[in-house]
Amino acid sequence: MKYLLLTLPLLLAACEKPAPTASVPRPALVVTVGEQTAAAPIILIGEIRSRYESAQGFRINGKIIERNVDTGAVVTKGQLLAKLDSMDTGLSTQAAQAEVRAAEADLALAQAELDRQRQLHASKFISNQALDIQEAQFKAAAARVKQTRAQAAVTGNQSRYTQLLAERDGVVTRIQAEPGQVVAAGEPIVRIAVPENKEVEIAVPESRMLGIAVDVPAEIRLWANPTTVYKGKVREVAPAADNLTRTFQVRVVLLDADDSVRLGMTAGVRFYHQDTKDFLLPTTALTQRDGQSVVWVVNPANGEVQPRTVQAGAFREDGVLIAGGIQKGEQVVVAGVQTLIPGQKVRATPLRSQP
Repeated sequence: MKYLLLTLPLLLAACEKPAPTASVPRPALVVTVGEQTAAAPIILIGEIRSRYESAQGFRINGKIIERNVDTGAVVTKGQLLAKLDSMDTGLSTQAAQAEVRAAEADLALAQAELDRQRQLHASKFISNQALDIQEAQFKAAAARVKQTRAQAAVTGNQSRYTQLLAERDGVVTRIQAEPGQVVAAGEPIVRIAVPENKEVEIAVPESRMLGIAVDVPAEIRLWANPTTVYKGKVREVAPAADNLTRTFQVRVVLLDADDSVRLGMTAGVRFYHQDTKDFLLPTTALTQRDGQSVVWVVNPANGEVQPRTVQAGAFREDGVLIAGGIQKGEQVVVAGVQTLIPGQKVRATPLRSQP
């Protein structure tokens, strides 16, 4: 009996359930809505180019025997740049001129014969048919003269095409052929640019095209002189993206370029987007739940997280735009959102380095 009285408290203690231990909130990286502005400036890298730039080449095939300019040379319109071997074209010109003289001789003979036939026809010694035949022969001889003269003119042009002349005033930026080289018609030989009209050519990704249009202002800095800021504006925007890079070619004019801006330099172009009411969040904050775009919002009072359906906008390199569903000042989880469950408590840790 005494043994039972001693073991009874032990049995009762064993039957009692252990008190539940409080769950430890898991750490979670969060950002505050509205801290990262959606209208942040973007900087794109491009190259200083000339607005007017052309690659010139010969209009006929041939062998280069002379090159009169070097890279960096200042040229004027009509200046001789290079020359082809003109032996073959000279012989062709002589042959064409000989054909013209032969055709003119045939025409003179046909004219004399036609005059005699007309006299005989007036005296009724030949028929109308004979006169018609002679007139047709005269017309054919006259047509052959026109044909040979036209062919001679074409051949003469071919002879002149052996000289490559500058099409405009400018500076030679590239030489792509040397004497002794056989080139094809249209193959680029010399590239000439007008140095007075400088602009920056940049490739803009699709996600950065928002707000970029003709006449939009920009700031330009040269890598060689980053302390100087040049004013610029968009002059041209490509209507379609490049097939390989999927970027849009944009030309930005330098409005106050000086002598330190040289062709081929690297430049950074800064654009400022228009103000927007959308919020910018890291792309890792957005997830899918039941077919809808959601973010996990932290309750600052108790640390619990709850999914919130949002309206996702455009995706950019620096994040995703949220058009609605959240308010400024709320905290949103940006890491491990796929493992969260509604009502779970977290320990919010602000993300210091946002994309």
